[in-house]
Order: sequence, then structure tokens, then C-alpha cells
Amino acid sequence: MSLAPYTGLDRADWLAAADRLLAGLSPWTSPDHATITPPGAPGGYGTRVDGLEGFARSFMGAAFRIAGTDDATSTALAEWYAEGITAGVDPGNAGRWVRPGEHDQAKVEAAALALGLHLSRRRIWDRLDERTRDRLVGYLAELVGAPIPPINWVWFRIVTQTFLRSVGGPWSRADLEHDLAVHESFVRADGWFADGPERSFDHYTGWALHFYPVIWLEMAAGEERAEELRERYLARLDAFLPQAAALVGADGGPLLQGRSLTYRFAAAAPFWAGAFAGTTALSAGELRRAASGILRHFLDHGVPDERGLLPLGWHGAWRPIAQRYSGPGSPYWAFKGMAGLALPAEHPVWTAAEEPLPVERGDVTMVMPAPGWLVSGTRGDGIVRVVNHGTDHGQEGVLVTDSPLYARIGYSTATSPVLSAAGWDEPLDAGVSLLDRRGMASHRAGFRTLAVGAVDGVCYGFSIGRAHWVEPTPGQPDHGSGRSGEITTGPEILVGSLLRGPWEVRLVRVDEASTGPLRVTGWPVAPGGPTSLVVDMGGLPESGVHTITDATPLSATTRIPWRASASDVQEGRWYVAGVLLCGTASPAEPPVVDIADVHVVVTWADGAKSRVELPEVCHGP
Repeated sequence: MSLAPYTGLDRADWLAAADRLLAGLSPWTSPDHATITPPGAPGGYGTRVDGLEGFARSFMGAAFRIAGTDDATSTALAEWYAEGITAGVDPGNAGRWVRPGEHDQAKVEAAALALGLHLSRRRIWDRLDERTRDRLVGYLAELVGAPIPPINWVWFRIVTQTFLRSVGGPWSRADLEHDLAVHESFVRADGWFADGPERSFDHYTGWALHFYPVIWLEMAAGEERAEELRERYLARLDAFLPQAAALVGADGGPLLQGRSLTYRFAAAAPFWAGAFAGTTALSAGELRRAASGILRHFLDHGVPDERGLLPLGWHGAWRPIAQRYSGPGSPYWAFKGMAGLALPAEHPVWTAAEEPLPVERGDVTMVMPAPGWLVSGTRGDGIVRVVNHGTDHGQEGVLVTDSPLYARIGYSTATSPVLSAAGWDEPLDAGVSLLDRRGMASHRAGFRTLAVGAVDGVCYGFSIGRAHWVEPTPGQPDHGSGRSGEITTGPEILVGSLLRGPWEVRLVRVDEASTGPLRVTGWPVAPGGPTSLVVDMGGLPESGVHTITDATPLSATTRIPWRASASDVQEGRWYVAGVLLCGTASPAEPPVVDIADVHVVVTWADGAKSRVELPEVCHGP
């Protein structure tokens, strides 16, 4: 019987995929192997950084392979990368690596180098000559005492200094304690982390803030501080993994939300972290199914490309998905999603048969309070939807433009928010906005979460935020956040959601006098893709479909349905829309909604009823 009945991928297939990626980089390496610069326009930090990224990130991938598979290919890779390391740290080499003291991005890549050296210690580090080892220690040691931003970057220094300590190099206990304390400041409920002080919930929770702690526990095994933290870190991972699995579509598609999406199948990293840690939150077969499903999703969509490369993009090349820090070497963080290759063929994750994802076992209804997400996965079409009442990559009360990567009301495994310039200028999809006299939609970033929960088989969420329009200050770096600038404010808009199956009942109320119509927008879909509808259930008679080209990485054309009030928004009334995303040929009929003074009752197409109490801010005198 096949061990991979869902994806068809066994360990040999994973090895073949890794080897294809590594081979695809061969034509783009420097003669001394020190840098790898894939084709494409230089990234925001320049070609030298691009070349370092290409080397360091692919070296990490090669090291996973080397650690888990003793064959001729691993031997050749070890020799090849050892030559590159020797040249990269040679101060007399004009093509040497950018150093951490010269550019902050080299601090990121230092962690990939350190992890790769740890994994391949016997095959590479132990065989380097003493001069090269000394130079390499000096290179990595530039992180000791260096300034580190209070985000996931603290783990780059922890991993790097842990390797340095293991080889007798310099390290700082003060740095370690500082960085571990910063990591604790990211902790949120149920195994979630915010990537910094803002409401920054995204794939970094899995591929950085869970992945690196597990790696560190292995690197520092037996050291007092690591052993003190082991139980705490692994308990958080156990809490997170079932939620992470629930966010994977039946086709293996990850949630298209958050920055650095060009890292693609790095989304599999937390499942491999679970395998490394010996988690009991998911079985070995569930871990394997999730990780292999994500890789299978991209393989089935032409990744890597015909040259064996990972261009900036999602499926194919699509540069607008990139942030300022992204260059042609950046996508190779995807190798984090191949960390399972460091596990030997006899490991349980490779000998267990795949077990179904949550959305393959049945419909999923789940509330994730930390990011403020309501989750609905439907077995019939395999789509996972997230309705967002807690994440904006900002802070409550701070008014900036909505980041389409974070502040939309809806994200899914089958759709992408509008990520072209138009989607950064104003919220076009999955939103609720007032329109000003120019017809521009208001932003919601800085909103306040009022409630998220579940009752009567439905997820519900409420949030309230000041409508505002922004004239952004030019020249701001793009790291995924909304943009600041000159602000024009409007009234507060309260938005509520009741989510069940493919339908969201979206409730909207404005309790201040205002001019301009109210608009509710639906899911952005490709022609011929899933069905996206916005149905008027009260006060939204105007309708249309906004069609935009080259707006997402999924299709050349994107269609966004909308509903709007016929005139200026009315103070104190409820506007209600049914918002549908469905991948089946015959979607369920829309529900029926009845709003009383303090609660709302929804009758769904199958006859089920859900009663949800309205937040106190909605109650009359």
C-alpha cells in the first residue's frame, strides 16, 4: 500500500525536488562558488546581497539533504559548498560575502550559514582548513553584540551564536538572554506569536517563531537554558500545529496572507518542526500529509519553473508579490519547507502513511483568538477561508493605509488579495468601506477587536474602526505594513461576521452622521475559478463587479463583486450582506438574517439556526 495516498510523494520524490532546485542554481554561481545570483532585477539591497542570499539559503537546503542522506550527491554538495564557504570568507577575494557588520541582511544569512554548518558539521566544518574556520568564526561573530530588530531576527543571532559556542567561538550570554526575552514578548494565546509589537500574524509564526526554537533546542541540547525552555517551547508548538493544519487547503494550498509569500513551500516548516520535536499534537501521518501537500501544491502549479528556478512570485513569476527586501535569491527560504530531509528514511514521518487534512475529514469551523481569525474549511471544495477581525500589521488606533497582506476581512487558500498598486491605494476586495467624493474607499487599519467566538455551529467576530483615507508620504519602505501619511478621518464603522460553511453574514453599522455610500466587497476570484458573490440582505441595493488586470499572482484577470447603499450611509441602521466563496458547482442558498436589539439570528440553508449576541457597543439606550 502506498504511504502517500493523497500526494504521491515519498522521500525519494522530496530528494528529487531538492536536487532539481539545487541544480537549477548551478548556472548562476560565481566561478569560486561563493555567491549564487539567480536571474532577475536586483533586490532592494543590491546584487552583492542577492548573491549571498542565493548561496546561504541554498546551502541550508543542501545541508538538510546532507544531514539526512549519505550518498554521492550529498558528498558532491558538501565539497561544492565547502569551496564556496572558503571563497566567501576570504578577505582578499573581490567576490567575498557581504559581512554582517557591513549590511544588516547579512545577519539573516548568517543564521542560514550557521544552521547549515551545524547540520553538515562532519562533512563540511570538520574538513575546512584552520584558516578558513577562523575566518568563518570571525564572520559569524559580527552578530555578537550587534543591534537586532525586535522581530523574528532575534533567532538569527541565537542560532548563529549557538553554533559559534559549539566550535569554541565567541558568544554572549547577555545577547542570548536578551533575545530569548524578546521572543517571549511575541507570545500570544494558543501557540501563536506576533512578529514584533504590532498585530503581525502570518506565516512567520510557523516558519520562524516555531521553527527556530525547535532547531535551537536540538543545537543546544543538554545546555541548561535550552533544557529549561524545552517543555514550554514544545507545548506552544503542540498548541499551534492543529491550527496550522486547519489552514491548509485540500489541494495543499497555504493561506495567501502575510508578507514574504514568495517563500512558497516554506509554509511546510512548522510541520517538519513538529516531526523534529516528536509532537503528539498531530500524528506522523498528519505531519507528512500537510508538508507533502504544500510541496505537491506548488509542484502541480509549475514550481520550480522550466529552468529549475524559484523566481519572485507564487506559482509563476510575479514580482509585485515581493517586498523591498526581496531579491532573486530571496525565494530560496523555501528550503525551510524541506527541513524534513534532515530526518533519515527510517524516521516515523517517512514510514507513516499520510492521513487526511482537517478539511478532508469534514467541514472545519474554528476560532483562532490570537490573530482574531474565524476559520471555515469546506470538505466539498477543499477551500479554507479566514475572516479577519484581529490582524492588520499595525496597532489599535494607529491610522495608516490597509496592507492588503494583513488588513482585509477575508483570506483563503484559493484566492489572493489584490496586491498590485491599486490594492495598496485602497481596499478593493474583501472589505467594508465608505466612499468619499472621489469614490475612494476608506481604510480600516487600527481597528479594535470587540469579540471573536463560536456558538451554535457558527464562528462570529466583531470589530470597530475609524474610517480614514490616507495620502501616503512618498518613499516609505515596503515591509508589508500599511503606509502612513496625511489622514482624513470619517466615522467609526462596526463590522460583524457570522461564518459557516462557504457563507459569511457580514453586518455593518455606522453610528455617526456621514456622507458617502457604504460599500461591501467580496472575494477576489479568477474567471472560471471559485464562485464569489455578495448578496443584499438589507440596505445594499446597488451592485456590480470590479474587474482588474494583473492584480494577483493567481490570474491575469481578477473579478470582485460588490454591493453598496443607494445613497449616503444612514446613521444607526444595520446593513447586511451575504458573502460567498464556493468552489462547488451548486453553492448552498444564502441564509436568512433577523436582527433584534441585542442579538442576531441566522437561519442557514439546511435549516440550522445560529443566535449571536451583539456587542454592547451596538445596544440601544
